[in-house]
Amino acid sequence: MMTPTNHLAQTPAPPYYVAIFSSKRTDGDRGYSSMAVRMEELAKTMPGYLGIESVRDDSGMGITVSYWQTAEDILHWKQNAEHLKAQESGKSTWYSEYAIRVAKVERAYVK
Repeated sequence: MMTPTNHLAQTPAPPYYVAIFSSKRTDGDRGYSSMAVRMEELAKTMPGYLGIESVRDDSGMGITVSYWQTAEDILHWKQNAEHLKAQESGKSTWYSEYAIRVAKVERAYVK
């Protein structure tokens, strides 16, 4: 639910963790843009946050990858009270479908 980024996240050497959020937006903004900005600001304050990369195409399909030091940091982010409210709005208003995947990064090749 983040705003599109135009640069790669600066991550440390592995291991670290990623939360991959794939989504299809519904039509209309209905507060989405301002909430996306707020969620990115909030995520940056969370323990273990390492960075984010986000894209969305003209059809509304998007992928956001957030990077975290530990899997527990991702769970802590998921359970944040303000983030929980945004998640509910996403389910009821902003997304026609979505998937969340969490993975451990064991290798990274960055240029």
